Amino acid sequence: MIFNTQPILENDKVILYPLEEKDFEALYTVASDPEIWRQHPNQDRWKREVFQVFFDGAMQSKGAFKIVDKATGNIIGSTRIYNYDEQDNSLFIGYTFYATSCWGKGINQSVKAIMLDYVFQFVSKVYFHIGANNIRSQIAIGRIGAEKIAEEEVTYFGEAPRLNFVYEISKENWG
Repeated sequence: MIFNTQPILENDKVILYPLEEKDFEALYTVASDPEIWRQHPNQDRWKREVFQVFFDGAMQSKGAFKIVDKATGNIIGSTRIYNYDEQDNSLFIGYTFYATSCWGKGINQSVKAIMLDYVFQFVSKVYFHIGANNIRSQIAIGRIGAEKIAEEEVTYFGEAPRLNFVYEISKENWG
């Protein structure tokens, strides 16, 4: 089986489609809410010109997804598979954000579950970068069983380095 970093993934709540250039406006409509970025290391990502840099990085990554709500057909966020390391048998999942209307409704757990079910066919470890001040995401990633293993400066595409915590979940600890 060949590892595809942008398959179409689906469950009862969401469909993850490979992100395309034509998705910019719909995704920016979601991302333009400053509340999404309040705890994020890059708090000004709600600004169009800053989000454009983020989006350009997503497109260049060849691992970014738009997240579509199955009930409405609307784009509700984005996520990404990145830093696949064949030797370490690992990869990262991250750059995830959701419309605030989706918060607290199980969407994040649903998205992470279909992504982890897919990638654990190919790797034994998955890592997550979570901003040092992003308490909401730290709690959410802990709920799926990931554990903090390190702290490191992360330079996001076209942005300044920021302190992030690194979380890990192994295949044997998933599900």
